[in-house]
Amino acid sequence: MIKKVKLHEIVKIAGRVGWKGYTVEDLRDEGPWVIGANDITSDNRLDLSKAKHISREKYEESPEIKIDLNDILIVKVGSTIGKVAIVNREIGEACINPNSVILKNCKINPSYLYYYLISSAGKSFLRNNSSASAQSALNQMTLKEMLIDIVDENTQVNISSILNNLNSKIELNNRINAELEAMAKMIYDYWFVQFDFPFDFAQGKPDKNGKPYKSSGGKMVWSEELKREIPQGWEVNKMEDWIECKKSGDWGKEVPDGNSTLKVTCFRGADINGLNGLTELKPPIRYILEKNSFKILNAHDIIIEISGGSPTQSTGRLAYITDSTIKRFDTPLICSNFCKPISLKNPKLLYNFVYYWNSLYDNGIFFGYEGKTSGIKNLLFDSFVSSYYTVVPEQSIVNEFYDFMENIQNKKQTALAENQKLTELRDWLLPMLMNGQVKVNEIEHA
Repeated sequence: MIKKVKLHEIVKIAGRVGWKGYTVEDLRDEGPWVIGANDITSDNRLDLSKAKHISREKYEESPEIKIDLNDILIVKVGSTIGKVAIVNREIGEACINPNSVILKNCKINPSYLYYYLISSAGKSFLRNNSSASAQSALNQMTLKEMLIDIVDENTQVNISSILNNLNSKIELNNRINAELEAMAKMIYDYWFVQFDFPFDFAQGKPDKNGKPYKSSGGKMVWSEELKREIPQGWEVNKMEDWIECKKSGDWGKEVPDGNSTLKVTCFRGADINGLNGLTELKPPIRYILEKNSFKILNAHDIIIEISGGSPTQSTGRLAYITDSTIKRFDTPLICSNFCKPISLKNPKLLYNFVYYWNSLYDNGIFFGYEGKTSGIKNLLFDSFVSSYYTVVPEQSIVNEFYDFMENIQNKKQTALAENQKLTELRDWLLPMLMNGQVKVNEIEHA
């Protein structure tokens, strides 16, 4: 039997009261975490990889917003209002920042409450009850009155267990992919940044069983364009020499309209992290003109975000398409007009291009190649690629790295495809379990 209770009857809700003039001056390089909207993923997970720290004085000042195990965090301000995360592991000393509220001392199963808050009923309340001021905000008094559907304690535990099992498998796949990516990045750095690729000095050529080239005395030559030494025999050219640009983005139509009948999956800038396996991926279905089918993405194509960004995030984020990516979707793939699709003249340079481009992005290089139209930042792509130089490795070591990365990619894409199915199953089950249309024992005996 489902019973309705008000949120404040089952948790203690706390926010920024007592912060007493919190500013960025209170942030530190180490110390207790201070967690906010940027530390909660779009699929409602806690991600502390870029979390900030706060002074101990500020941390101790407001004990009511210190974070404990099983607390639930809700973003209450801004464009990501309504994002929710549960603290389901020990994270050490931490508190929330002013854009969030914290739910503590939960009197029902905290995982059940978390899943209720991210269900369609919960999300609808959180997103539709914010104030319409200059910046949307969820009032704590409104939050207190939120009605929660609760079931008996055993059913709460059983529902949570089913959904936790699905989430655990998704998180395991994400951890495996993160480890694969870290290994791939390490190999790239050794071979193409430190120039310690394996080299057989007796035969005078790269060999997977050889010694590290540079640290073993491999000959280096000076590059005037790059202002650094590079391995003998490697070339230097402009990035535009790597690229072919024969496609463009297309936002198409929301529904079939006139001659716009070709059904496609359209990637936006917002989908780039999902394509890279960092968040859930839910690109929209669109309809484009049949004559624009040349815009359909193929394996080895690269998508670059050329419009968007923010004051602290440049344009230039990148994702790439593989055969495994294409197999994950039922329709052809394109990208929106805010992204630029490119192909490489030498497809086997795909992973070298990706890691080099990402290193430029991580170092903020693209901030220097941006213009503005109507308040939106645009990457000056042609200006950048026609003026920026890069090293071109010897082809056999490129081939070796490509084969290594293809194996890594196949494993990552298999995990992402499984996550896609698990996410769809979880999202289908979530509202059905919460409203009683599907019973726990029906799943256990399925």
